[in-house]
Amino acid sequence: MDMTIAPAPSERAPVRAVTAGEICAEVIAAAALPLERATTIPREAYTDEDYFRFEARTVLESGWLCIAHVSQLKETGSFVALDLLGEPLAAVRGRDGAIRVLSRVCAHRAMDIMPDGFDFPRSGQSPVLVCPYHRWVYNLDGSLRGCAEMHRAENFDNKDWRLGEFRSATWKGFVFVNLDGKAPPLAEQYADFGKRIAPWPAEDMEIAISLHWDCEFNWKVMIENWMESYHHLGAHRDTLNASMPGENTWTDAEHPHFIRSHLPFTEELAAEVRAAEASGKKLPGFHPIPGLPASDRVEWGLYLGYPCFMFLTTSDRVLWYRLLPVSAERCKLETMTLVMRDNLGDPDYAAMLASETKMLRDFHTEDMLVNTAVQRGLRSRKVVRGRLSHLEEPVWLIHRYIAARFQGTYPAEAMRAPYYGPLSRSNCSAT
Repeated sequence: MDMTIAPAPSERAPVRAVTAGEICAEVIAAAALPLERATTIPREAYTDEDYFRFEARTVLESGWLCIAHVSQLKETGSFVALDLLGEPLAAVRGRDGAIRVLSRVCAHRAMDIMPDGFDFPRSGQSPVLVCPYHRWVYNLDGSLRGCAEMHRAENFDNKDWRLGEFRSATWKGFVFVNLDGKAPPLAEQYADFGKRIAPWPAEDMEIAISLHWDCEFNWKVMIENWMESYHHLGAHRDTLNASMPGENTWTDAEHPHFIRSHLPFTEELAAEVRAAEASGKKLPGFHPIPGLPASDRVEWGLYLGYPCFMFLTTSDRVLWYRLLPVSAERCKLETMTLVMRDNLGDPDYAAMLASETKMLRDFHTEDMLVNTAVQRGLRSRKVVRGRLSHLEEPVWLIHRYIAARFQGTYPAEAMRAPYYGPLSRSNCSAT
């Protein structure tokens, strides 16, 4: 009689160890598959800390990362403080009107000048920047203004000691930082992106709603979920899918620096919107953004500016997600809604804000729960490399971008019709 006893799950051999280089090779191989044969990438790409550090250097630090909006930095001395990939940063508007991204590391003894645990706000306004350790004082451009008891230090000159500054750029009202200082100019990379979203004057809008999330999942889990609307059928079946069915969504042909996906309304909802506009009836929501093309008033435009700038357009607002990767299995997220300034004086603005905040929190929570569950599944020794639907083309495009950056390049622009949707070759041929 065979007396062999199968080992308990906890006694089974662990998943084999892999190196960051091996994970990269598998990501590159997966990205090379055509969409019809596309698969997910290795679980370790979402869980391995060595791989995360390599990905941070080659994909994130080498790109442009969005950290603030100009409406948060209106006045001289306005600042937004954050930690990004281990760097303590502050976006600051100087006395000359320029916005700079400064290091928060004091030039004296490396103290964070706006540290956690000292009741420093993450945003606000200050005439100077003061290190709480020895009270070194910095001007808003990072230059050293004053420091007590340094008069006996030989050859000490204030002008030699300043806060470090990171390369930054402002685009469409958003403040970006490039940590390694080597990325091509942002305006150049996002030129076509800017043309697509030109009808939405984001630089003249205000942040109306801001929700904070501490996320126990990998940053790619967030952007993959953000960009594919296949999950409307499941995660958002009672919220978004009724008005924007997942099966109707589609994606523009591949671009080296961003993804654009279309989330069209149902025919019934689109007809209601057109009828209301024709009759002059006010639609639910904020004041409409003037001058939008008719097609953009009956769909949501979903964008990912590589590597992780999440931007969504609607007829009355834009959504911006500020994503801060922290580790292989953790990121911080702030989901923000921007509206036209003429909304702010409406007598019913407060009630509108409360209603819209609840709606946004409800469907954002659906995404947070799903993403957390995905990360939990990625830790399992039973996880498999799944196949991708055509509706998950954005996930495939994200993998292709990451694979290209590993190889020191960018994806090539696809000079073709979209693979599916109303502008696809087969649909256009049929008409």
